[in-house]
Amino acid sequence: MKEYDVFIIGSGMAGMTIANKCASKGLSVGITDELPYGGTCALRGCDPKKVIIGATEVRDFAKRLKGSGIDTIPKVNWKDIMDFKQTFVDEMPPKIEKGYKKNGIDTFHSSAKFISQNTLQIGNEKIKAKKIVIASGSKPRVLEFKGGHFAKSSSDFLNLEELPKSLLFIGGGYIAFEFAHIAARCGAEVTIVHRGSNPLENFEQDIVKHLVSATKELGINLILNTEVTAIEKVDNHYRVNGKSADKTEYYEAEAVFNSAGRPPAIFDLDLEKADIAFTKKGVSVNEYMQNTSNPIIYSAGDAAESDGLPLTPVAVLEGHTVASNIIKGDHKKISYPPMPTVVFTLPTMASVGFTESKAREQDYNIRVNYKEVGKWFNAKRLNVAEYVFKTIIDEDTQTILGAHLIGPHTEETINLFAMAIKTKMKVNDIRTMIFSYPTLASDIPHMI
Repeated sequence: MKEYDVFIIGSGMAGMTIANKCASKGLSVGITDELPYGGTCALRGCDPKKVIIGATEVRDFAKRLKGSGIDTIPKVNWKDIMDFKQTFVDEMPPKIEKGYKKNGIDTFHSSAKFISQNTLQIGNEKIKAKKIVIASGSKPRVLEFKGGHFAKSSSDFLNLEELPKSLLFIGGGYIAFEFAHIAARCGAEVTIVHRGSNPLENFEQDIVKHLVSATKELGINLILNTEVTAIEKVDNHYRVNGKSADKTEYYEAEAVFNSAGRPPAIFDLDLEKADIAFTKKGVSVNEYMQNTSNPIIYSAGDAAESDGLPLTPVAVLEGHTVASNIIKGDHKKISYPPMPTVVFTLPTMASVGFTESKAREQDYNIRVNYKEVGKWFNAKRLNVAEYVFKTIIDEDTQTILGAHLIGPHTEETINLFAMAIKTKMKVNDIRTMIFSYPTLASDIPHMI
């Protein structure tokens, strides 16, 4: 039986951070992942997705400026996009493994199961460790209804050799919207079926409604208040049964994708055998990212039930916290700065801090600025149809509590709002700053 100071389940950004940091301090470290090293973000999520979006951004920009200096709207070559995307994906696992080897970290490529409080079964080997970290990330929700196995995953979408002529996405979260926008701009017929009345429920709904409008304008069929109850294969396409309050509708598509959420990938680890407390949201952790029932267990990233959003930078932050507590003893409490999050549709939608409803729930004395600014110069020069902001200001401290945007490059602008919230910059200090002009950031003083 091999023994380690630290053993990590999962080689995404959280696991990678913990492994390398612990190894750098002389601890013996082992790590395993049943999938290629790199995690969801680098291999099956945000990075390859953003590479693909790049081509659709060019097409979108050209379409907006057609007749204003641009004569031809380029076509998107799906095969070329996939080939370009794959250059990023293919280099990642060997690069990560080479780094582990350089740092003296033992690598495994098998699933893990707990045998006891400090022992794991890794493939054919038993592993014992003083500290064990669960950083196994998340995976697509299992669709329990009849024919649920016909639905492909987000990973499948990112590896399509050819784009189907018609696609249907189950669920109204950011994955559905981002991939639907990509597919629609590449010429596919797209449908989103969401069981709730509001898609993207965790975002500021006054901004979401503008994304819904832009999504419909793109030609995407958005079906709300409808729960998918079955999928059946009919010849070379699929029929999806959608049940609403008073009727059942049928939708057909060449491919169906499961974008109904991603629960933590922890339920096959036999956690009960190690006395590990967990819920459907993840491994239960305290302020040190340490399990609440088994003190030698830690968790980080999407596998942990924490206050952090399911974002790569948050996983890295939690990873650093776990590593510090393993190395120096439990001394460092997790502390989350403002966490900006983005829906990479076109237009992009970005958010950081409190929504209006959350600020009111906590009895802040707030001022809300909510405005459509399609006539501002930046909107007109880019010929965008949607440019809207909603900012929430604390009247007592004259600081920003939240910012919610939709429009061109809001994925960049939102970072400046995050900095302002973290540093508690006064509204007047921001208003009197000199921003380079004309830039999208120069609009910020007018938003507060």
